[in-house]
Formats: sequence, structure tokens, C-alpha cells
Amino acid sequence: MDSLDPLGTAEFAPKQTYLNTSACGLLPRRTIEAITLLAEETAAGRPDGAGSFDIVDEARARFARLAGVRPDRVAVGSSVSVHVGMIAQSMPAGAEILFPEGDFSSVINPFTVRGDLKTRFVPLERLAESVRPETALVAFSCVQSADGRTADLAAIRAAAAAHGARTLLDATQSAGWLPLRAGEWDYTVAGGYKFLLCPRGASFLTVTEEAQDSLLPIHAGWVTGEEMWVNSYGPVRELARSARRFDEPAAFLSYHGAARSLALLEEIGIERIQGHNKALAARFRDGLTALGHAPVADVSAVVAVPGLGERQDALREAGILMSARAGNLRASFHLYNGTADVDRALEVLGG
Repeated sequence: MDSLDPLGTAEFAPKQTYLNTSACGLLPRRTIEAITLLAEETAAGRPDGAGSFDIVDEARARFARLAGVRPDRVAVGSSVSVHVGMIAQSMPAGAEILFPEGDFSSVINPFTVRGDLKTRFVPLERLAESVRPETALVAFSCVQSADGRTADLAAIRAAAAAHGARTLLDATQSAGWLPLRAGEWDYTVAGGYKFLLCPRGASFLTVTEEAQDSLLPIHAGWVTGEEMWVNSYGPVRELARSARRFDEPAAFLSYHGAARSLALLEEIGIERIQGHNKALAARFRDGLTALGHAPVADVSAVVAVPGLGERQDALREAGILMSARAGNLRASFHLYNGTADVDRALEVLGG
């Protein structure tokens, strides 16, 4: 297999072999500079230190382009669990929610804590065939956090449409390296601090126009008004007609950085990043197989090796960061990785 160099090398300076983007992405240099600039403006008491809603909207628009939707279909927030919590609180009592077994808790827990919803769990590979007429919502991750498996998006979408079920896609482990077509799903959520390379505190929700009226904006504050600057006191006169009605107040440091991170992804291109990441993951899978280890079979940029989770600490001591998840050793490849990172990890795993 041909050698692959990292992409965007001027933006990153990892001090070790970092194969852990599924836990947290590395911040680009331009992102750090934007955060530092705002922090310094705040410390100096300058007017710009309050943070810019224009930059928040820039991040919104950049994510919209990456997700293939209009900016008015994107809400900004702080975390996936808050977005999902709003969706969960909007479901009618007794509604059936269908999940894959073992999906990430932030996709599941906001529904189960209600206590008056019917929750059903099936293996990921059976998710599409398990949708039935009484299913109100299918909630799942595009790429599974524990083992990197990718969902059969076309089959799930078709099954949900056939039975009139709404869909919630968590793109946290895929947005940033796998093209996202958010308009094909009623709701998508994506935490920004992994493959989107944003600071923690930036997260995105998309809502179709058809699904918007069924979603209750339970944390609507003054920033959710159609006219933002006339709603500081008393009830908001009119909620935004767009998905901005579901905004949380933006953490400005996070979003000043997010706008720069998303700009970098746009410049490089998601399709190019996808090819790069998948090639590195394939090289790693081939190397693992040659060493006698059987990775989870998939074409994901996230590679899991069952039974090797206990090697995490030894790898860390050797300067290689991966994660242990559900007994798996999990490696995740992104644009700042190259062939040398793969080969170094295989060298250490090979003893």
C-alpha cells in the first residue's frame, strides 16, 4: 500500500502517535489562535471580548455546508445529550423508540429516563428490518463508538419511511471524515470535538422543516427569538422561524474556534479526508490480521480489536494514544495521521 502523509501538516503538531480522534480531535493551530485572541480581548475588557454572534453564525453556515443543508436548518448548542434531550422531551407518552444495542449512551439515556416511552433494542445489523408501524423514532449512530461499525443508512432510511417513523442520526463519530447528508434525516446531531476538530462546547443539531413543528424548544432563551435583540426581558415575542429556535446560548470561545476548524475541513474537503482516513484504517486492519489479531470487519475510519483493550496502557507508555472501549482496543484515524503512525502502532502491538 502506498505511503500516506498527514493532511494540513502546518496546522498540527502532535508530540506522540495520536490515534484517538474518536475520543477527542486535535485542535488546529488557527483554532487555538482564535480562542486565544478572544480570551485576550475579554481579559483586556475590550468590546470584542464579549464574543461575536456573527462568528457563531459563520460556524453554523460552515457546518451547514458540510452537512448539505441550508444554515436555517442548523441549531447550535453545547453537547449531543442536550440536543437529544430536547427531542426526547418532545416525544408523546407511549411512543416507541428503536435503538441499536450498545449505542452511545447520549443517544439513548435522554429517552430512557422519561419512563413513559417504549424503548426497544436490536442488533445494529437488524435495525432496518426491526422498524414496525408502531415505531415513532429510530435513533442511532452513523458509526458506532465502541467498535467503529457503520450503519446501513440507506436501508434504515427506507424502512423508517415505509413505516412513517422519524429518524435521529448521531454523526459524532462520522461528521468530519464521512460525508453527511443531513437533509435525509429528521434530526441529526454531531458533537464538534471529535472529527470536526472543534473545541468542546460546540455541537450541532439539524432539523428538517417537516420535523420542526413537532420539536419543543424546552431551553428557548432570548437568543432563540426571531428578532434577537428585542427579547431580553419578559417572554420572547416570537421564536425564530428557523432551526435557530432550538439554539442554546453559544459558548463564544468554543464557537470562535469552531468556525476556524470547520473552515479547515472545508478547505481540505471531506471526500479527500474520507479517502485518506479509510486508507490508513485499511492498512492498520491488514497489519493487525498479519499479527494474528482479528479487527472488527468494516470500512470505517475507526478500527476496533476485540480483546485487546488491556493493551491501552502499554501503548500509552510507548507514546501511542488509543482508547479501550467495551473490551476493544480502538484506533481512529484522521487527517493529521500518516502511514508512519500506523506502522508505529503495529510495531508496538507486534512486540
